[in-house]
Amino acid sequence: MNSTLTAVMMAGLALGPALPAWASGHSQNGYQAPAADTITREGYTLVFINRQPDFDTTTRQRMIDVFFTVYPKEANRFNTHTAQKVVFTIDPDYDGVAETGNDKVRYNPKWLKAHPEDIDVVTHEAMHIVQAYTHPVPGWLTEGIADYVRYVYGVNNQKGNWRLPDLKPGQNYTNAYRITARFLVWVEKNHSGTVDRLDKAAREGKYTSQIWTTLTGKTVDELWKDYSQNPQLELTYR
Repeated sequence: MNSTLTAVMMAGLALGPALPAWASGHSQNGYQAPAADTITREGYTLVFINRQPDFDTTTRQRMIDVFFTVYPKEANRFNTHTAQKVVFTIDPDYDGVAETGNDKVRYNPKWLKAHPEDIDVVTHEAMHIVQAYTHPVPGWLTEGIADYVRYVYGVNNQKGNWRLPDLKPGQNYTNAYRITARFLVWVEKNHSGTVDRLDKAAREGKYTSQIWTTLTGKTVDELWKDYSQNPQLELTYR
């Protein structure tokens, strides 16, 4: 085999597989991002990569401030072994709102421009890093816990017009996100510590439907029935 080719192949193996475009700071359309900003506070580091040239600098700073406000609180309560280094990417190639994987979060700049007060999307996504679930967990529970945490620790839900919806006919705890989050607020009110133990079990690969009975004395369906019959909660928002 040609020695030059061999050297190139070996170098490729040493470098490993290429990172996805959104994590590497390169756009699929060829845009080269500026150098990432790295901010460290109280033992946690945030790498902020902006691939949207006209991204609002005020929104950027607010995202950074929210992260360093809520992430330590989430870590302290749920997972003190969570990642100490997190990457945020403002990604114009991404069409969703935000998504998290491998301690990296990418955000849609169009969404943030249209909804500048929805800054607690950072609170929700940061909790996904804290969750660090590597075992099968129902998606409704994963997203429900993240929105429960957004309710508890969010800093701008009031101005962001973000609310936990009142119970309506046809809803179910499996609807995920805010519907599940409101149910979890009710469960926590009546069975303190349940959300923390659910999260811990999910992270340790010990979550099963039986855990609801172990923690509360009732199945999740029985709890939902009780909640449906008496869903009143005094909710407050910051």
